[in-house]
Amino acid sequence: MKRKGIKVVVIGAGVGGLTVGALLAQKGFDVCVFESQAYPGGCAATFGYDSYRFDAGATVGCGFHKKGPLDLLGEELGITWPVMSCAAAWDFIHGDRQIHLSQSRQEIVRVFPDSLPFWEAQERLASLLWSLSSEILIWPPGGFGDATVLFRKLLRKVPVLSPMLPLVNKTALQWLASYGLDTDVDFVRFIDAQLLISVQTTAAYANAVNAAIALDLPAKGTHRLTGGIGSVAEKLVASLENNGGSVRYGMTVESIERKRRHVVAVNTSNGTGYPADVIVANLTPESLADLLGGSSFSMKQKGGTPKWSAFVLYLGVEESAFDGRQASHVQVIRKDCELGEGNSIFVSVSPSDDSLRAPEGYRAVTVSTHSRPEPWIEAKAAGKEVYEELKEAYTKNIISLLSEHFAGIEQKIHTIFAATPLTWERYTGRKHGYVGGYPQTSLFNVRGPGTSFKNLFLTGDSVFPGQSLPGVVTGARRVVELVERKFGTRNKK
Repeated sequence: MKRKGIKVVVIGAGVGGLTVGALLAQKGFDVCVFESQAYPGGCAATFGYDSYRFDAGATVGCGFHKKGPLDLLGEELGITWPVMSCAAAWDFIHGDRQIHLSQSRQEIVRVFPDSLPFWEAQERLASLLWSLSSEILIWPPGGFGDATVLFRKLLRKVPVLSPMLPLVNKTALQWLASYGLDTDVDFVRFIDAQLLISVQTTAAYANAVNAAIALDLPAKGTHRLTGGIGSVAEKLVASLENNGGSVRYGMTVESIERKRRHVVAVNTSNGTGYPADVIVANLTPESLADLLGGSSFSMKQKGGTPKWSAFVLYLGVEESAFDGRQASHVQVIRKDCELGEGNSIFVSVSPSDDSLRAPEGYRAVTVSTHSRPEPWIEAKAAGKEVYEELKEAYTKNIISLLSEHFAGIEQKIHTIFAATPLTWERYTGRKHGYVGGYPQTSLFNVRGPGTSFKNLFLTGDSVFPGQSLPGVVTGARRVVELVERKFGTRNKK
């Protein structure tokens, strides 16, 4: 079924925008994606530098498990993902304590034996949530029609959903307290570290239901992607183009034209306007508001507010620095320090047998830490010297923490450069460089894809269910369902 009369413009070739674009192109819509960079992927891109291919931000391949969101997306689009299963998701290092996060959770229970009942309950709840993610999640409802459909679905699923209901309004820490684990400082520190990288906040604030599925990512298994995480975006581009869609690189959308409650066109950096029947923005709400003239724009759902950007080091390192370490990802946490800002880092090392990522005998390494944008904005305003001093201080701090657990690594680094929150702002177009999505603190204060314009939708990590490849793909599916429901009956051919 072709719908060639429906022109869909997607702003941003991140995984969310490309998922929407590829699925709509397959359904016969005229899809054009505008991307300001020269390659796709956004925060989940892989880029070339000095004989290396570095993962830009997102590095962990999750959601590819059987019937997971990426597995189902691949089936629908006919994509064979270039993935290999990892023996472990990542290693967790906190002082002298190390935990190998495998699918069995044996290591976690060995270190924290009292936590076994909690993990059994978490696994049951996560299995329920994964099954729900295979459907179109009509949350939050965007109007009476959505609410009616949602009510009918929930009515049929009440017996299945009953284990989830007591946790809907609880924090992850309150959930831990019901198992007597909230006073185990080391266990809470472990949970906090996992939640910060997955739901952008810690157990005292994270919603328990969101935490249940976030904590399940290692158990469901992670995958490495040949050529880097950017292979996901590249495959989606190929699918979109095979179905008649297009991606225009080096094209920045500078404004959106509107007429009453509809958007009608985008204006790009080359001075050209492109008419559209539907516009999908793979942007943060703040950046979308700027394209619409700021204060004149309002969202149907207030949603969460982003808190974090990132400081990232990209390193070309001699392979010998990682001798004896099996996991491709390592999470290192300093003792007795607030998480983020160099006190907690996530290290991703390219596989030794992936010749696309690094020269022989070397590895491409991405090291990231959560960072607030405000100090960087202030440093930049104070002058280039102050900004560069702050960047150097963060770099030294992270290299110091790396050296504690990778002996001699400092002498084995041959390539090094950094990205700050201001780099992310420039690279992604996200105001203040906010990446990773909003802190998932409530199921009732989340943002849906609808806007105050009838034919303008949001996708990406700001839209429920939020960040990570599985979350972004699941949210994108709802956008596709909305577009097809509202516009799919027009001009059928």
